Amino acid sequence: MNTLEITKATIQNVDELQKISRQTFYESFYQGNTKANMNKYLEEGFSSDKLTKELNDNNSTFYLAFLDNKLIGYLKIKFRESQTELKDEDAVEIERIYVLKEYQGKKIGQLLFEQAGHIARQKNAGYLWLGVWEENPKAISFYKKNGFVEFDIHVFKLGDDEQTDIMMKLKLTNNSIC
Repeated sequence: MNTLEITKATIQNVDELQKISRQTFYESFYQGNTKANMNKYLEEGFSSDKLTKELNDNNSTFYLAFLDNKLIGYLKIKFRESQTELKDEDAVEIERIYVLKEYQGKKIGQLLFEQAGHIARQKNAGYLWLGVWEENPKAISFYKKNGFVEFDIHVFKLGDDEQTDIMMKLKLTNNSIC
């Protein structure tokens, strides 16, 4: 790998954020989902208006991963009332860690995860949490390897398909890796 840079996204990044969001989500989940449900989610979940609103939310932050000035992945974390489920002042939600398929397995996701941990520590959070699709064993394994444990489930709606996400959390301690 050459030069990897992780930077906080701004409203000026909305177009490239939309492009990478749609591409990485599609690459990750097109198998096992209908084309109609996937297209609906890509259009609605990553609309320019929705991403602009999220970028302007003080409790929602995106970090972009650039390799030699090429956007290859991103992280989205949420705080307080912007969290999707818990809305816990003591927690930081990792809503997304996505990396282009051709760069997976090169530790980019790990570096984005560590960025989330760093931000959580700056905010004095007690734990990180997330939801991961029950049919995504690669991601579940990644989070377990990083110390996350399952604690509940919730429904994630992809188009008209209600899917089950496993909710996982990682208690932050002084000797946590992130």
